[in-house]
Order: sequence, then C-alpha cells, then structure tokens
Amino acid sequence: MLSETKLSLLQQLVQSATKEEIIWTNGYLSGYLDKTTIGVSNSNVREVAAIAVKPLIIYGTETGNSKKIASQLLATFKKNKIQAKAIDVFQFDATILEKENLVLFVMSTQGEGEFPQNAVPFYNYLKETSASLNNVTYAILALGDSSYPLFCNAGILLEEVLIDKGAKQLLPLTKADVDFAETVKIWETNLLNEFQNHGKTTIPLKAVAPTIAKKNYKGTISHKVILNDRESNKETYHIEITSEDKIIYEPGDALGILPKNSEDDIDFILNYFKTDNNQQITIKDKTLSSHEWLSNYNIKGLSKKIVDQIANLFETTISAEKADLIDVLKDNEKPQSLTLEHLVTVLLPIAPRLYSISSSPEAHEGQVHLTINLNKFKINDVQKTGLASQFLADFPLNTTLDFYIHKNQNFRLPSVETDVIMIGPGTGIAPFRSFIAHRDAIGAEGRNWLFFGEQHFVLDFYYQTEIQEWITTGVLTKLDTAFSRDQERKIYVQDRILEKAKEFNSWIENGASIYICGQKNPMSQDVEQAILKVISSERNISIEAAKQVLEALENQGKYQKDVY
Repeated sequence: MLSETKLSLLQQLVQSATKEEIIWTNGYLSGYLDKTTIGVSNSNVREVAAIAVKPLIIYGTETGNSKKIASQLLATFKKNKIQAKAIDVFQFDATILEKENLVLFVMSTQGEGEFPQNAVPFYNYLKETSASLNNVTYAILALGDSSYPLFCNAGILLEEVLIDKGAKQLLPLTKADVDFAETVKIWETNLLNEFQNHGKTTIPLKAVAPTIAKKNYKGTISHKVILNDRESNKETYHIEITSEDKIIYEPGDALGILPKNSEDDIDFILNYFKTDNNQQITIKDKTLSSHEWLSNYNIKGLSKKIVDQIANLFETTISAEKADLIDVLKDNEKPQSLTLEHLVTVLLPIAPRLYSISSSPEAHEGQVHLTINLNKFKINDVQKTGLASQFLADFPLNTTLDFYIHKNQNFRLPSVETDVIMIGPGTGIAPFRSFIAHRDAIGAEGRNWLFFGEQHFVLDFYYQTEIQEWITTGVLTKLDTAFSRDQERKIYVQDRILEKAKEFNSWIENGASIYICGQKNPMSQDVEQAILKVISSERNISIEAAKQVLEALENQGKYQKDVY
C-alpha cells in the first residue's frame, strides 16, 4: 500500500493528466516492473504450458470488425502458447473444412440478416455439400446490431448448417452487439478454459457470454441548416442534437436512428385498404394499430424476396429488383380477399441507419453533430428520396429523437504525435471534422492533411469557415480540394493525391495514418488505386509490392476506411 502522502501525490498526477499521458505511464510502469523482475528465480515465475489444440479462426466481415477480433484472438492465443491461424472466409477453401478439427468462426451480419458478401459462397457450399463435418468442433462469435430485426442472423444460420452436417459445438453461440468488446473478452476466456481442459474429463458447456446492450439515448434536434448554396445540385444538412444524458462517443463513431415512414405514405396505404389508423392487427402474438405497423415496417426499397412475396399476394409478377410498396399498390388493383394484415405479415421492421458523427465530445460538449446528404434518385423518371435522410431533413426542431451510438473500433485516431491524412469527399468529411476538432481541443502534436471534394467550390464547400480557421491556426497543416464541376475536366480527390505523390508518400514513410470516408463505389476504390500508384512510383516498386505495403499498414491500424 502507498503512504497517505504518496497516494495524494499520485491522485493529483492522475487527475491532471491527459488520457494519452495515463496510457503512456501505464506502459512505462509495466516496462519498469518487467525490468525489476529479471533475475527472479524460476520458482516464482509461472511458465505457461503449451496447449495441444490448434484452432483455425475463420472470419467474415464487411466493415472490418470480425477481422480485428480475429487478430485479437491470435494475439491472445500466442500469449497462451496456443498455435492458431486466422483466414478471411473468402480466402478459405470450403472443401477442406471437413479436415479441420477445431474451427472458431467470427461472423458479422449485414442488412436483412444476411452474410457479408464475401461469406456467401462459403455458406452456399456448406448448404449444398454432402461432406460430413463429424470431425469438426466449432464455436461461433456472431456480430450484429440488436436494432436490426434479424440480430446476428448470419451466425444463427451458420450454426444451423454446421450442426446439420454433423459438427460438434464447443461453446454455445455467442451474440455480440455493437458494443462488443466485453462480450469478446468473455468469449476469449471461455475458449481458453476449454482449451486448458482439452483431453481431460468433459466439462459441461458454459453459459453463453451475455450480450452487452448498447445505450439508447433521447435527444432533440436543436439546430439544422443546409450547407449548400441555393443553386447547388446537393441538399446537405448540418444537424445538431442535444440530450439531457451525457452522450458517450469517440471520434470515428456513428449515430444510429430508426426512421419512420411518412404520414403521407401511411395515409395512402390506409386509404388503399379502406382501413383507419386504429385498427388492431395481431401478428405472431404482437398487437399494434395499423398506423403503428405502417410507421415502423419497411415499405421502401423492398428486397427481391419481399417483392416476390407481395407479388404472390397480388397474384401477379413484379420484375423490379427494388420497389417501393406505394408504387406496387398504384400499379395493381387490390384483390378482393387481400387485407392489410396479409400485407404487413410479409414486411420487415425498418432497419436502423448509421451516420458518421461530425462532432467531438471535447470540442462540442453536450452535443452530437451529423452531416447528412438528402439522398435523391429517380426510378422510372419519378423523383425519390431516401427514407432516413428525408426523415431527418423533415424532423421538427426541439422534438424528441431516439438514437444510439454505434462504436466503430476500426476508425480511430492514432496517438497525439502521429500525423494523419484524411480523405473525405462529400459527406465523407463528417468524421474528419470530428477528428480535426478533437485534435485541436486536446492539443495533439501530429500534423493533419485533409483532402476534400465536391461538385462546386462556391456552392458545396462544407464547413469552409471552420476549415479556413483551422488552416490559420495551424491545426490543419495541409488542405487539398477537388471541385469536380468547376472546370471542363472533372477533378477528384484521387487526382489531387497523384499530384502530391512525393509528399504523400513522404508522410506515409514518416508514420502517418491514412483514413478514407465516403462512398465505397467507386470513390474509395479509386482513391485506393491512387494510393497504390503513389507508393509504387515513389518507391520504385511494383503495384503488387505496393499492395503488400498498404496491407501491412492496414494490419497495423494505419490505413482505415469507413465506406458505405
């Protein structure tokens, strides 16, 4: 124990220290302790015995969370002298799964309870194969978001097919919500305990690790403004949300909302079925009014599976891959026997939408900001808008809004002294406004370089005043912009990267972290190709070698993407 005087000094030091200083001190003390224990007799040092099992970790991911967890597992196993290897499900040859003895799956769920795109061939093979998996023992960590109707459904489907093929369960299926860190730790511990008992008397299966629920908040939209000038082709909103609760988030996190259908659309459907708002409808022991069902169940951009089910109800064929229910009703006369209850039965709850947070808890205390483009598109020459973006654009000021924070552990700022390159065209600037504001507020020493692009300088330069102020104060070291429609030849952020190739590569070689945010296709792919060209040309290596450099940066957490 410390003396009262020493304890007082320690408390004063901790209270005045930054988070980064505390982390550094923790590492320093750990290193000091290691040095002081060198030479201690072997009788006082516990030697970790090698464990015979050799697990294979197969991960399926869309955003990178599963890959990160797989890497974390490998590190934990190495410390415990467990030989293991990890592989992306897309790269794994499913035909040799039957030859494995112990397989750990880390599987994310996407969209309407679907597998990540790169895991679909693996799952389809398992369903169709006649191979026996009797020799395979498995454990599954399923990642998901409990706000979605089919929470961790990919993990559930995977377990069903594994059991069907004869595989044996090592641990019960573990479901992890968006705040998955604690659930992963518990799963790791359960695995290690099972491995330690490998070959000994069989122990009853442990209880499944609890799902750590995310925190839900209530707030109000206190401020909302369009960032574009009047003649712009875009309609981009800056939205500020305040809450009586302390909103806990970090730069890089996203905010999740559950949008509701518009009153106009609800009224149209009710009139079509000649039904009033208050008619009670019971489906699978759940009773709601007709208005409540239609407020919270998805009627826009319906999947092919749902469209086919609706077509069956109407005894017709609907060719559209994606369709809005309103359009289907307008194009088809209601069969006499069809009721609203029949229709609601085939619909799914509205899935939450995630938006990158554009504020910093250090710089915007008590608030969380969003930067949202009103999604506009045409179907058969009819103007449409996205459900969630229209919901927020129309949401009344000072009215209660339910939301939650979606942790994004794969999009985090580096240490305060590290340089940062941020590439965020359009609303991809959102997390980088958070990054820069945060680094400004905490006095981070690392340099900051921002690439921003949109259509027109005069009409679409989001947060121009703030950015100019950051340049003036030196927080923003470099700014490169690309306004694609301001000249005859369209210029994009990837063109600016190529123009600054020498300096861009120099920053990377000096340890800078690279971040990309915005549209996945084609923006993020075009930007990545530009980065590969820069590395290849400036280092005089092949594109394949440049890919290895970029992959190494990604594995080190120095190349991170938040794309959609």
